[in-house]
Amino acid sequence: MDTEISSIKKNTKILIDGALFNVVDVEFTKPGKGRSVYRLRMENMRDGGVTERAYRSGEKLDTAQMNTEDEQYLYREGEDYIFMNKKTYEQQPLSSKLLGIKANFLKEGMEVVMLMMGDEAIDIQLPITIDLKVIETETSMKSATITAQNKESVVETGFKLGTPAFIKVGDIIKIDTRTGNYVERVSTGNK
Repeated sequence: MDTEISSIKKNTKILIDGALFNVVDVEFTKPGKGRSVYRLRMENMRDGGVTERAYRSGEKLDTAQMNTEDEQYLYREGEDYIFMNKKTYEQQPLSSKLLGIKANFLKEGMEVVMLMMGDEAIDIQLPITIDLKVIETETSMKSATITAQNKESVVETGFKLGTPAFIKVGDIIKIDTRTGNYVERVSTGNK
């Protein structure tokens, strides 16, 4: 479907020469003379490559027709993550390259929204934050410092991240799935 460049926003999926791209960033420039310029920073949805292109106002781009399906994450098989459609029970693989950082937050049995282009799985949508259990962490050193210190912790999915010194094994922590950063401690492992 042809869409004018001025309507293209962040996270719009577009087709360029048969390749599917996700718009990561849109920069608008209005020069003193001439037409406005839109600079798009895009990520290739199949290989993860990032590219930038400039378009003039009035140009049209082919936006991809996407649909969503409710899926459940089942397990990992090599470089693929296997999901099951909750209505048809069909299994659908997605590669770790396509998932990117999102693969670090998948727990078996977790429900996700799968982004589809026709019959092809393109991406998943995760909640903005997810609660995961800390299974390993560095011991924090008591020191006479005023500044907050981070230590490395490992959560149940195997993802490593920086956490405050008071986090212990068994604690449940909230993580931002967009950045992989620690948000807060949800509960302690002392229950």
